[in-house]
Amino acid sequence: MLGPAAPAEAHAQSQAEATHCKIRITGEKVAVRMPQGDAKVARPDSPVVRYVHRGDVIRNNFCLIARGRTMSGPLYRKCDKDGYNWYIVVGGQVPVTCAKRVK
Repeated sequence: MLGPAAPAEAHAQSQAEATHCKIRITGEKVAVRMPQGDAKVARPDSPVVRYVHRGDVIRNNFCLIARGRTMSGPLYRKCDKDGYNWYIVVGGQVPVTCAKRVK
């Protein structure tokens, strides 16, 4: 028999599951990059932490995007697309153009 705390525990667990975010990698081989120094946004020349591959799913607590802008055009060209923004994932950032949020 479940005690009085069981409904509260079930609610907390369902809330935790609802906040998880899944990012599916769409590029062939994608570098997870760490922003350098105190930068908030990775750059194409930022250090590579690891590689992920097409079909990999990265779970995160929240779907956060680091927004990068330049005055002279796109910040990067990855997976045959120009882009500015990066998904923040465990251990670094991946280009938004090489990944897709899944439900």
